[in-house]
Amino acid sequence: MNTLPGHPHFAYRGDVLHVEDVALDALAREYGTPLFVYSKASMLEALGAYQRGFAGRKSKIHYAMKANSSLAILQVFARAGCGFDIVSGGELERALAAGAKGEDIIFSGVGKSRAEMRRALDAGIACFNVESEAELEVLSEVAVAAGKTAPVSLRVNPNVDPQTHPYISTGLKGNKFGVAHERALQTYRRAAELPGLHVVGIDFHIGSQITTQGPYIDAVDKVLDLVEAVEKAGIPLHHIDFGGGLGITYNGEQPPAADALWAELLMRIDQRGFGDRTLMIEPGRSLVGNAGVCVSEVLYLKPGEQKNFCIVDAAMNDLPRPAMYQAFHAVVPVARHDADPHTYDVVGPVCESGDWIGHGRPLNVRPGDHVAVMSAGAYCMSMASNYNTRGRAAEVLVDGSQVHLIRERETAADQMLKERRLP
Repeated sequence: MNTLPGHPHFAYRGDVLHVEDVALDALAREYGTPLFVYSKASMLEALGAYQRGFAGRKSKIHYAMKANSSLAILQVFARAGCGFDIVSGGELERALAAGAKGEDIIFSGVGKSRAEMRRALDAGIACFNVESEAELEVLSEVAVAAGKTAPVSLRVNPNVDPQTHPYISTGLKGNKFGVAHERALQTYRRAAELPGLHVVGIDFHIGSQITTQGPYIDAVDKVLDLVEAVEKAGIPLHHIDFGGGLGITYNGEQPPAADALWAELLMRIDQRGFGDRTLMIEPGRSLVGNAGVCVSEVLYLKPGEQKNFCIVDAAMNDLPRPAMYQAFHAVVPVARHDADPHTYDVVGPVCESGDWIGHGRPLNVRPGDHVAVMSAGAYCMSMASNYNTRGRAAEVLVDGSQVHLIRERETAADQMLKERRLP
C-alpha cells in the first residue's frame, strides 16, 4: 500500500485510492459526486493522541464542532467521551441531537444573543466562555430573569501571534475575540460581583492551523500569570481552558503531535503549580481535517494559451477554503494511469474566477475520472453553501469495510422548501 502523507487511513492499493478498506471510486459510483468521505479510524486516532496526552489528569476534551458539525461525526466523538465547544444556538441543538448532555457543552463566541443564552441556561451547559464586558452584563440579566445561575469563564486575549493566516488568528490585540489581557483582572472582579453569574474558569484560544509549539508556550505562560493574579484577588478558578488550534498537514507542514505538544505544556503547567486543576481543550481541525476527502468527477480538460484547466464538479460552494483563505488542498487521482502528468489549474463550474481548488497541479486524468481533494474534513461541509443553487454534497462515513450514508445529497426542491412564491 502507498499511504498518503498526513492521511494514514488513505492509501493506494494497486492504482486505486482507498479509505480504510473501501475503494473511493466505488463510493463515487454508488453515491455520486461531489462526495465527502470520512474515515472513522482517522478521527479516533487523532482523538487518541489527545487522550494519551491527558491520561491521568482531570481533563475534558470538547470537540470544536464548527470544524464539522454533521450529526454522525458528532456521534463518533460523543461516543468516544468528548464534550462539545459550540458557537451558536444551532450548534447547541446539534450537540444535543447527537446525544450530548448539557454538562458536556461549553459556549464560545463573541455575539451570543439573549435567546441563545436562555436556551443554553435551560439546557444546563457547563460553561459560557464570555468574550466581552458587555456580554457579562447581558448574561447576568438573562440568568437573573430566568432564575438561574450561569457558570462563566472569561476568554482572555493574550496578544500572542499564532503565526497563521490572519483570518484565523484570534489572539492578537487587533482581533475581535476575547477580553484584553490588560483588562482581564478588572473584568473578573465585575463578573464576581454580578448577580446570576458564577465564575468557574479562564479560557483562551489564539488561532487555528498552528504548526509550532512556540505560540502555545507563550500563551500558556501569559495566561498562568493571569490565573495567579485573579486568584490573589480572591476569585478562584476551577478550570483552565487552553482552546484548540493545532494544525494539520495540508502541504508538507509538520505540526507537533498532540500528545507530544501536551507533554511539553503540561510540564510547564506543573512547574507553575497548576497541574491539579481541571484542564479543558477544544480541538477541531486536528480531529477531523485529515479524516475527510472530497471526491469529484473530472468534467472537462480545457487547454489554454497560458494555463490548462481541469474542470471538476466540486466547486467553491463545496470547498470554500481556497477562495476564502487561498488555502492549499492536495488534489490526487482516485485511479492512477500509467502516463506522464500535465499541469492544470483545478477549477469548479461556479461562475466566479475565485472558484478554484488548486493552481498548477500535476495530474494525469481524463474526463470521467475522479480526483480526491485531500484534507477536506474540516471547514468544508460546515461552510458549504447553495451558491448557484447547487445542492450540498452527500457525505459518507467509512468504518473499516462498512459504509454509512450520513447525509443525503441536497436537491433543488430541498433548497426551495422554505421559500414562498408571490400570490
